[in-house]
Amino acid sequence: MADEPAAGSSRQSSGKRERAVLVKRVLKEPLVHFLLLALLIFAGYGLLGADAEDAPDSIVITVPKIEQIATVFTKTWQRPPTAEELKGLIDDQVKEEILVRQALELKLDKDDTVIRRRLRQKIEFLNAADAEALTATDAELDAFLKANPAVFEIDPMLSFQQIVLDGQRHGEAIEQNAAAILEVLLSQPAADPASLGDASLLPPELPLTSKTSIGKTFGADFAEELDKIPVGRWAGPVKSAFGLHLIRVTERVPGHVPALNEIRDAVAREWTNAKRKELEDQRFAVLLKRYVVRIESPTGAGAGP
Repeated sequence: MADEPAAGSSRQSSGKRERAVLVKRVLKEPLVHFLLLALLIFAGYGLLGADAEDAPDSIVITVPKIEQIATVFTKTWQRPPTAEELKGLIDDQVKEEILVRQALELKLDKDDTVIRRRLRQKIEFLNAADAEALTATDAELDAFLKANPAVFEIDPMLSFQQIVLDGQRHGEAIEQNAAAILEVLLSQPAADPASLGDASLLPPELPLTSKTSIGKTFGADFAEELDKIPVGRWAGPVKSAFGLHLIRVTERVPGHVPALNEIRDAVAREWTNAKRKELEDQRFAVLLKRYVVRIESPTGAGAGP
């Protein structure tokens, strides 16, 4: 019986050691580490998250922004704003920021045509700014000019006399009457053109005028026919919406492409425009690769771009 207390004490000591070993073993388990870490994160998020939800959003009107507001006012009204006016402008800026944030929170910007168009313009402005920062060498401009002569070609110019025959007055005989007048003009060089043909609001003689302008007044076909008539000889008839015309071209200045030094600014401007377009196309091609575009037909069948 004297050994029983000693045996009980030994069993208790052994039990404590087993529990200690078990606790150590459990604490070494990775799963336990993960659970403890998750509990710490959850507790921290609960504390910080609650504070964040209760805390108001901050709006900072920076000094550069205030300077910009004052500069815009000064340019508009040709004087700096008073202190009261500047405070009002800043208050309005704060109001705008709050309302914009509220609108974005309510997703009012979604599917808004005006906003979408404005965002597109901003991206295009970025491309334009990058292109305008480029500077072309004379060799690049000269190569661009030679590759695009039609863009810079100066229009041919013509001056001419005309005799007009009104279609309504001559009817089906207009061609025959025009031929008769032309015969008179060719056989009698001294004949007064003003005494032939019909009265018209059209001028009997036009000074040097670009071929394009002539085409706008009389029609493109008329301008083309006019450009084929030799200088100094009555010819025709040439048809226009006004009737038939007997024409004597008095002067012709051929069209031509000027040298680079004559139109350098214009070539540089078009070169920049071309670079902007090229840059836009390159960047859009990169962006397009990030998307799978599916365009539905009215019947619901999909089709690629």
